Amino acid sequence: MTITIHSSFLPHDDPTAATAFYRDVLGFEVRNDVGYNGLHWITVGPAEQPDVSVVLYPPQATPGVTDDERRTVAEMMAKGTFATLILSTDDLDATFDRVQGMEVDVVQEPMDQPYGIRDCAFRDPSGNLIRLNQKPA
Repeated sequence: MTITIHSSFLPHDDPTAATAFYRDVLGFEVRNDVGYNGLHWITVGPAEQPDVSVVLYPPQATPGVTDDERRTVAEMMAKGTFATLILSTDDLDATFDRVQGMEVDVVQEPMDQPYGIRDCAFRDPSGNLIRLNQKPA
């Protein structure tokens, strides 16, 4: 039996900004954009990984979440403490330079971590933390 990653979900609060970030800044392809009652679920992913997707979803559409919980999620998104996506690249410094040049919210410039990886971090337009790791040689 094999288990693989198919998709992961990240919240967004602006479908236009989210699409532009993942498509134009990260270079992901937009695979699907589903609208319902004024809300959008946008599926994106790297062209080189057609079987792995990130679904950008409107958190207010989550069933069973109370109004108080929705406010808490919105507050956490605004602070950048709600969700994280970890990506990897074969050239961290060049990728960081390209991303930084597109006026993203940089959290951490590339650095060697004491636990053995080199990475950087920035936020998407909804506040999600994006960590970018250097692929091992």
